[in-house]
Amino acid sequence: MTTLIWVTVYALTLGAHVGSTPELGWLLPSEVDRVTIPAGRFRTFYPPSATETDVPIAGFRLDRYPVTNADYLRFVKLNPRYRRDRVSRLFADSQYLSHWAEAGRLGEGAGPREPVTNVSWFTAKAYCEWQDGRLPTEYEWEYAAAADERSPEARERLTPRILEWYAARSSRPGPVGEGRPNWYGVHDQHRLVWEWVLDFNSNLVSGDSRERQSGDMERFCGAGALSASDVNDYASFMRIAFRGSLEARYTTRNLGFRCADDGR
Repeated sequence: MTTLIWVTVYALTLGAHVGSTPELGWLLPSEVDRVTIPAGRFRTFYPPSATETDVPIAGFRLDRYPVTNADYLRFVKLNPRYRRDRVSRLFADSQYLSHWAEAGRLGEGAGPREPVTNVSWFTAKAYCEWQDGRLPTEYEWEYAAAADERSPEARERLTPRILEWYAARSSRPGPVGEGRPNWYGVHDQHRLVWEWVLDFNSNLVSGDSRERQSGDMERFCGAGALSASDVNDYASFMRIAFRGSLEARYTTRNLGFRCADDGR
């Protein structure tokens, strides 16, 4: 009975939006689709210390797919302060959701099933918290991303495929879920967009990224690579370098996100 009352009130409140926005024909909340990533140990690109080569990873859950434009539009409809015409410039730059036709409408440049991009770390974090989750840590994201279809540790096999994607030029990402899932059932970590993580610049930048000095650049342009656990893992190196160049309010057309939780 409680659920029925809630759905009725929700529909009455948002019915006008559903009628005027084709992208939101399924506006009522859907079940969060996350897969369980079991605990394990992970050889990180930058070893945690001179005597450690890997780190323990607690079990967690990760979104099966990147957050889509349709997912994020629902969030904006229910949380209007995150509309592009209302969000504070402290939390997102001027390119925030610039590929949408209007503040509350996707349009032809943003397919409903394509990963949402042009979102900042602040706004991605807010979305995940709204979904009773959080952004994955870098270690969690990379741990899940090390798997291919056949094995939970497949970075050597994955690297040529990932570098081919990095080299390809595309004006916009395709729909989520059209590639094969990895060992854990996760889709599209290497096929569509780069993704925010909770601690996005912790490996390369000391302090506020806005105060970055030339020495920080040298950490990943030269000397930083020498401390890597595998100097041939150029795909991981590029992801970490890209994250290290970001600020939390930045948005780009090829940067999206997915959410995680502790699985408890």
